Amino acid sequence: MSIKLLLADDHPVVREGIRSVIERTADDIEIIGEVSNGREVMGFARKNLVDVYILDISMPILNGIETTMKLIKMNPNNRIIILSIHDSRSFVEKTLYYGAKGYLLKESAVDEVIHAIHEVNKGRYYLSSAITKYIVNGFLSGIHSLDINEDLVHLTEREREVLQLIAEGFTNKEIASNLNLAVNTVHVHRKNIMQKLDIHKHAGLIRYAIKEGIVKL
Repeated sequence: MSIKLLLADDHPVVREGIRSVIERTADDIEIIGEVSNGREVMGFARKNLVDVYILDISMPILNGIETTMKLIKMNPNNRIIILSIHDSRSFVEKTLYYGAKGYLLKESAVDEVIHAIHEVNKGRYYLSSAITKYIVNGFLSGIHSLDINEDLVHLTEREREVLQLIAEGFTNKEIASNLNLAVNTVHVHRKNIMQKLDIHKHAGLIRYAIKEGIVKL
């Protein structure tokens, strides 16, 4: 029985590279869908049975971390691999904290993706070989410093969605249309976000979103 895979990345070249290696070398993995943002992932997940999700961490509209949280909320048994250019410990720990089972660096994804899919499908964890050093070093040194930004955690799910769209350059009116909200509701969310983060300028919100990996440059 084949492993049903959903591939989510806003770069067609990345999707094509992963699809190519899977179709060439793994006859037990079936890519049943390709999408370009987290909202499309959620729409697909509601209508289809997926064994493993591969999510780009920096997708537009709804990023990979937020999508992971939504998928785990929908079904705690959902198996997710994050695809990322970031090799920092904070990004790795953050994705595992929110429920991902795998973390693949894009630079090595083609070489490791088949093994990662098989491991995660079995309920195991898989990290790119280049980043396992963080886990090993942390274990050997007795350090367990999960780097989760408490300010970001205290934002509601809707506020995090609004923050991403603000950082991507959407106006209040466009955000309202995108999320099916009243413009005044978006204004209230924006005000609450600024108060909770103690950031009171638009440029500051953008810098914060980039630093936290909510959006990419």
